[in-house]
Amino acid sequence: MERLLVVLPHPDDEAFGAAGMMAQYREKGWPVTHVCATSGQMGRNMGKPPFANRETLYKFREKELKAACDALGVEDVRMLGMRDKTLEFENPEVLADRMEEIIREVNPTIVVSFYPEHGIHPDHDALGAAVVNAASRLGEQERPKVYLKAILPNSEQLLGEPDVVIDVTDVLDKKIEALKAHASQIPGIVREWEERAEKRDPELVKWLGYERFWMYSFS
Repeated sequence: MERLLVVLPHPDDEAFGAAGMMAQYREKGWPVTHVCATSGQMGRNMGKPPFANRETLYKFREKELKAACDALGVEDVRMLGMRDKTLEFENPEVLADRMEEIIREVNPTIVVSFYPEHGIHPDHDALGAAVVNAASRLGEQERPKVYLKAILPNSEQLLGEPDVVIDVTDVLDKKIEALKAHASQIPGIVREWEERAEKRDPELVKWLGYERFWMYSFS
């Protein structure tokens, strides 16, 4: 059976980066597993008006992630409970060991993460590198396709055009619902996005309606 595995560091990374793909693949009947490495303890926002503080934020963000995945139809959600903004300080081989264990267990057809050194945030880069490292340890026959998000302003200049562009406009409503679930980090503005999505605003559809990935080459 074909399976999708999405490995990202923070609650809400999935909503921006791969929510449409996750929703589409669930509709196609693929089992989808989402692994979130941290609980987003260091998120910038506390809600508007604030309903969390630095000590309680992780509880809200874990609930928000589950609600977002519910909106996408994703039931297999795994939170590793690592500390936000610390992944870059983890032993890279030990972090790759954890990713390898998950990949071998889930046995995905496709694994999604961030492109190392193109993730902007140190956690994105560290986890993406661990996923690539873990996948590189597998033999060609057992290795999943590795789809990576590259979000530097000049990623296309450095890497070329994305290898995979997925039109997710047919599930844009589900992606918006996933974004809305992250109320502590994306307050208010999502309502505006929702209205613009309903009107098929070209600028918003271009931004949220297509998900772009680069395939990692192990040759």
